[in-house]
Amino acid sequence: MKDENTKLSRRNFLAAIGAGSAAGAATLAATAAQASPVTAKVVEEARREVADQGVSEHMRNYYRTTRI
Repeated sequence: MKDENTKLSRRNFLAAIGAGSAAGAATLAATAAQASPVTAKVVEEARREVADQGVSEHMRNYYRTTRI
């Protein structure tokens, strides 16, 4: 009888961990969704800055040496 209660409490514990993990993942996804537009804007601005600067001789050399 005691062994059966132990198994049930372990199952409940593991179920609670699973539910807590799902709730945490949902919260993280909601937070990431809110930050996404800001991040996209920063990335777009950085991409424009790099495009405006062009490719230097050093960068061309790097790209040339990393080709497979």
